[in-house]
Parts: sequence; C-alpha cells; structure tokens
Amino acid sequence: MTVKLTVENAVQAKQEIEKLETQGYSRDNIHIFAHFKERSDDINDALDTKNVGMKEQGFLDSMKNMFVSRGDELRSKMQAAGLTEAEADAAEKELDQGKLVLIAHQ
Repeated sequence: MTVKLTVENAVQAKQEIEKLETQGYSRDNIHIFAHFKERSDDINDALDTKNVGMKEQGFLDSMKNMFVSRGDELRSKMQAAGLTEAEADAAEKELDQGKLVLIAHQ
C-alpha cells in the first residue's frame, strides 16, 4: 500500500515518519520530496529516509531524469514511488507551493 502525505516543514515530516513507522513502514521505503533538490537531499539525510533512485525507477528512467526539468523529474520519481500520474501531477503542484510530500510504500 502506498501512502502520500503533505506537510509544511521537516518537523511535521519527522512526526509523520514516526507515525508511519508505528504502522509498519520502514524508513527505507519512505521518500520525502521537495521542489528544490538541495532541500530534499538535506531533509532525507537529516531524517534518514531515502531518495528515489535506480532501484525504484530503473536504469533508463534514472538516466532520462538527468536531462529533464525538475518538475518532470519529480513527477517521474513520485510515480516510481507508487503514485499514479494524476496523483504525481497534483503532488508536484503542492511542491511548487513550498510544501513537502512524503510517500511511503511497503
């Protein structure tokens, strides 16, 4: 099962991650997305969650993301983490507003 949550900041993200862990989700399967790559990397590092990488996306999609816009990259990664195309589009709009999107899957 895939769960998508939207939060305002890293403090709220930490609280939601702790709730997800009590529900049986592993931090290896929890991904945090932010519009700016540096913010996303910093939060994932601080909260010990994972970036979506080749494991989730596959080699070709990972390589393709090196040459597309940040919005396209984010939507592709969110789909690889378990969202539908429509859900990823909506989530990317939330990222544009400065929010964080958490996606957890088992």
